[in-house]
Order: sequence, then C-alpha cells, then structure tokens
Amino acid sequence: MRFGLFGGATAKAQQANDSQIYSEFIDYIVEAEALGFESVFLVEHHFTGMAQVSATLTFLSYLAARTKRMRLGTAVTVLPWHNPVLLAEQAATVDLVSGGRLDLGIGRGYRYSEFAGFCMPIEEAGERYDEALEVIKKAWTSTKRFSHHGKRWHFEDIIVEPPPIQKPHPPLWIGAASERSIRQAAEGGFNLLLDQLATPEMIGQRVATYRTTVEAQGRRFDPSTIGVTRALHVAMSQREREWAYEMRAKFLLTVHQLSSNPNAPTSAMTRPTSFADVRIATEEAALIGRPDEIIARIKALEARGVEYLLLLDVTASLDALRVFAREVMPAFAPKQRAAQPV
Repeated sequence: MRFGLFGGATAKAQQANDSQIYSEFIDYIVEAEALGFESVFLVEHHFTGMAQVSATLTFLSYLAARTKRMRLGTAVTVLPWHNPVLLAEQAATVDLVSGGRLDLGIGRGYRYSEFAGFCMPIEEAGERYDEALEVIKKAWTSTKRFSHHGKRWHFEDIIVEPPPIQKPHPPLWIGAASERSIRQAAEGGFNLLLDQLATPEMIGQRVATYRTTVEAQGRRFDPSTIGVTRALHVAMSQREREWAYEMRAKFLLTVHQLSSNPNAPTSAMTRPTSFADVRIATEEAALIGRPDEIIARIKALEARGVEYLLLLDVTASLDALRVFAREVMPAFAPKQRAAQPV
C-alpha cells in the first residue's frame, strides 16, 4: 500500500493569514515526505472564500525545491479555464525543475460558482476541455513547430519549451465514477482518481472495471495508476469523532453549495446534500477513528484491489500525520522474506 496526500492549504484559515496558511501547509508536506508519504495532489479552486489553492502549478514549483522524491500532482487542473499552450509550458517546467516528478490531474470542472466567476458558460466545459487536451498533448510530444486552429484556440507556427522530462509526457490523471467514464479513462491511457465518498464496495467495482479494461487492451495493469481519496482524522475519543463528523459535514455541504446548478454536468464526485447524507458517507468511507479502526478500513479497501491511498486531512495536523505514519503505515509495509538456511 502506498500513501499520498490530497487537498490544499485550507487548514487554520479562520485563525491565520494566507501567508501562515501556506507556510504551515508547506511544513506539513515536507514532514510527510520525511515520514514516507509518496505524493501530494493539490486541488485548483477559485473564488471560494475558503483559502483553497488556486495557482496550483506555481505552488508545486516551490514544493519541487522543498522536496526530493515526492510525486507532485494536481487534482485537478481545470482545462477550460487555461490557455493550453501556457499550461503545457508551466506544467513542463514543473516536471523539469522537479526532476520528472509531475503528475498532471486534469478535469472539466464542476463548480458553477467558478464558471460564473470566469464569465464562462459551464455548458462549454466539455468542448473546451477536449480541445485543450488535444493541444497540450501535441505541445508535449511535437519535436517540430506546429499550428492549431480550433473552435476556441488558435496557435501559429509554435514549439513549446521546455519539453517535459517524462516521456512521452507526464502521467495524466482524471476523476471518474461511472462505468462508462472509467472504461474511457482506461482506454485513453489515463490514470484514475476515485472520489472520497464512495463505499469500499463501490471502489472495488470501479477498480475491477478499470483493470479489466486495461487488460482487455493487452496492457499490464499497474495498481499505482489508481489513486483513491479518503478523508483522514485520527480521533481517539467519541467527542473527537463527533467533531470530525461535524467538520466534514460543513466542508462537504459548502462544496455542494458552490457547485450547485441545475444545468451543471454531473461530477465524478457524488456530493451529499444534508448532514444525514454526510454522516452516512463519512461512516462508510472516511478514515476517521482510532489507528486500529483506520487500519481495518484500509484493509477493507486493500481487499478490493486498492493499493494507493490519497489522504485528505482538512486540518493538516502534523500530530495526526505522525500518528498515522507511526501506527498505521507499518501495518501495510512490504513484508520481508525470511532468510533461507544455507
């Protein structure tokens, strides 16, 4: 089992200024690398009032200098909002300065408030995403100058520099939930991000769908190409557990409000609409409780084919991170073979 981080610099937003929020989150990531965590995937969000990360690649370029081995990911960069050539250049630069550690998660976007803030119809998200992805792939793989003339973007006689270190390009990750979208992700060669609310049973079904689709194409399935997000809160008492449930409910219901729009496309993440919904999703999916309870929940995921967990702790608690590394991670360390007698 591999472990990474998911989310962004939202911790202590009510008690600190933005500089403190980011500096503390940077310390959190650096400590996570020292404790053996393998990656960090940062969100991209705008106009929320929740201090969520907006300039994700800029932040990752700084983390590239503060870390040595962690994979640096976006979850996700919303393609409709970005000039695809500038994005290809920025992402390739992060890949370069990090020594080839970039994982680029991409998406169409789902929060109505963000599209409204950019004065962009959310109904255009799909076509903008498709064209941007086409340009980015061409920019990363072309060794000669090229032109592009599409519906939304026009580029003439360009070559994108620098090229990324990873070939043919950094891994592309997308979020998916339906059987159809998961099969499309596997057929397209994308890595897969699975959401934080699905039950272990649902996660198992999605892993199986992705795996069978990959293998049907004659490719070898690699479990590390599926990242499953889980909320984390080490709660040593019932009082702490109830506080974690309440905090999680407020967070997820705020996300639901920001994304609510009757005409918005369905997101890969199933969003609860009430405290009762959040309670059910939290009890079934989140890693909230004592270390032994968290181990049991991870083992339930492991039994269903999950080998890569991305942990979301909105408090960015260093104490919880250290407890997890000390008391949970050893239960999933690779077992050493006993030496054979000569």
